[in-house]
Amino acid sequence: METTGLSSTKPVQALKQKKTVSFDEDPLTKVSDALPLPLYLTNAVFFTLFFSVVYFLLSSWREKIRTSTPLHVVTSSEIVAILAFFASCIYLTAFFGIDFVQSLVFRPSSDVWISEDEEENEVMLCKEDARKVPCGQALDCPLPPLPPQAPVVSVQKVFDEKDATVLTEEDEEIVKSVVAGTIPSYSLESKLGDCKRAAAIRREALQRLTGKSLTGLPLEGLDYESILGQCCEMPIGYVQIPVGIAGPLLLNGREFSVPMATTEGCLVASTNRGCKAIHLSGGATSVLLKDGMTRAPVVRFGTAKRAADLKLYLEDPINFETLSVVFNRSSRFGRLQGIKCAIAGKNLYMRFTCSTGDAMGMNMVSKGVQNVLDFLQTDFPDMDVLGISGNFCSDKKPAAVNWIEGRGKSVVCEAIIKGDVVKKVLKTSVESLVELNMLKNLTGSAMAGVLGGFNAHASNIVSAVYIATGQDPAQNVESSHCITMMEAVNDGKDLHVSVTMPSIEVGTVGGGTQLASQSACLNLLGVKGASKEVPGENSRTLATIVAGAVLAGELSLMSALAAGQLVKSHMKYNRSNKDVSKASS
Repeated sequence: METTGLSSTKPVQALKQKKTVSFDEDPLTKVSDALPLPLYLTNAVFFTLFFSVVYFLLSSWREKIRTSTPLHVVTSSEIVAILAFFASCIYLTAFFGIDFVQSLVFRPSSDVWISEDEEENEVMLCKEDARKVPCGQALDCPLPPLPPQAPVVSVQKVFDEKDATVLTEEDEEIVKSVVAGTIPSYSLESKLGDCKRAAAIRREALQRLTGKSLTGLPLEGLDYESILGQCCEMPIGYVQIPVGIAGPLLLNGREFSVPMATTEGCLVASTNRGCKAIHLSGGATSVLLKDGMTRAPVVRFGTAKRAADLKLYLEDPINFETLSVVFNRSSRFGRLQGIKCAIAGKNLYMRFTCSTGDAMGMNMVSKGVQNVLDFLQTDFPDMDVLGISGNFCSDKKPAAVNWIEGRGKSVVCEAIIKGDVVKKVLKTSVESLVELNMLKNLTGSAMAGVLGGFNAHASNIVSAVYIATGQDPAQNVESSHCITMMEAVNDGKDLHVSVTMPSIEVGTVGGGTQLASQSACLNLLGVKGASKEVPGENSRTLATIVAGAVLAGELSLMSALAAGQLVKSHMKYNRSNKDVSKASS
C-alpha cells in the first residue's frame, strides 16, 4: 500500500558500531585482518584439514591393527597429523574460531548501532515536519504537537529507523556467510537457537543479495518461536492486514462481532449493513447438516478386477466395523464415518470421511487413512499405494464431489428480511432483489458454467474471516462453494434469503489458530481452542458464523447492485485519493 512520504524512503544502509575508541586502539583493526585469507576461506581450510587428518589416522591405525603393530608406535607423518588434528579441533570448536576470538577481545560496547549516514542526517531530521496520516474516511490525524525545543521527526522516518536491523559483530559474520553460501539460510534457526535473531539475519542477508530494501515489511512484533515448524519457514517478517468488525450478527439467538481481515474497501462496511438488516428483522438461523473431513488415497492393481474386489470389500457394511477400529487408533477425536470409492481402470480412489473434533482435521484423517492402507496390505498384497491423496478428496480445488457430497462442515443459513428493512436499510425492493438473484446468481452463473459459484461474492467474506481467525486461506476455494436463494414471502412483502454452503473447512485448534492475533479473533467470537463441554462444538459454531457472515454479505451486495449503488460506493470508499504519480517506485 502506498503511503504519504514514500518518495523519501531510503534503502536500509550498511550498519556500523558507534563506540568510544581509545587512542592506542585502531578502530579498523580486527583479529581476522591478520589472516592471509578471508575468514570463510580460512574456515574451509580448517574443515578440509580436520576431515583429511581424521581419515589418514583412521586408515593408519586400521593398518596397524591388521599387521598387529602397537598403536603407540607412531611415525613422523602420524605425529604431524595428530598435531594438525588438535589444531583444527581447537579452531572448529570455537565456532568459526576467529569470530569467537573477536567477540572475546573486542567485545561490542553497549552503544547502539547506527547507519553510516545517520550522524550526518541528525540535523536534517530535526527540521522535518510531522506528516499527516489518513485514519478513517476524510479525516486527517496530525501527530500530537511537541514542545518547540524537541526535534520533530516524520512518522515514515521513525518507521525506517526501526526497520534498520541492529547487528552485532558475530551476526555480521553470519550474514556474510549466508550471503557467501557457506551457511544455508534455512538452517539459521537450528544453528542459532533464536528464531527472531535468525529472521533478522536472514532478512539482512536477503537485502544484500537482492539489493532491494525491505523497508515497510515489519520484523518486530511477532513471536517467531510460535511459527517454527508449524506455520512458516524461513521468515523475514510479516505482512500487516487490517482487521475490521462487522456486526453484531444475530445468529441462532446469539450476537457475534465478526472479525474480517481484508484490504478491500467497502467489504466490511457492506457486510456490516447486511448484519444490521438481519438484526432488525429478528436474526438469522443456521443449521449444520454434516461434519466430516475427507482424504482419498489412490491405489493401483494389476487388473481392474482386483481394484473392484477392494472396492466391494471397503463398501461392504460387514467390514466397516473392522476398518473403523483400525482407522480410529490414530486419534482420540478422529472417527471414521464412511468410505466412498471410485474406479478408473486399474486404479481405485477411496474417499474416507471422518469427524475431527475442533481441528480442521487434514492431518488427523491422513493418519487414519495410513493405518487402513497398512492393514489392507495383508489381504491385498498386490495393492500399490501411489499417493495418500489422489485428488478425489478434494482439497483446495473446486470439485463436484465437494459440492455434492460435502467436505468439512455443510451449513445452511436463512433469514426473513422485513419489507420495510429492505427499503430503509438496503435501499431497494423485494421484487428487485428476487429478480436480480435469479438472473445473476442462478442464470448468470449457469451461463458461465460455474462449479459451486451460484452466489455474488461468498469468497470475499470467507477469505476475510479465514485470515482473521487463522484458517488455511487456500481452502477458501471449496469453502466458498455457495448457492444464494431469494424468494418473496408473506404475500410478497418480505424477503426470504438463504445461503447453502456444503464444504466449510474450519478449525479452532492447530495451524494458524494458535498465533496471538488469530487467537484473539477466535476469542472475540467465543470459539477459541477446543470445546471442553462438547468436542467439536467450537469449530461447528465457527462454521455457522462463516455462513451467517456470508448471508449478510450477499444480502448487502445484491441490494447495492439492485439499487445501482455499487460503483458509487466503491468510488467513495475503495479508491485512494493520493497522487500516485508522486510516489516512488
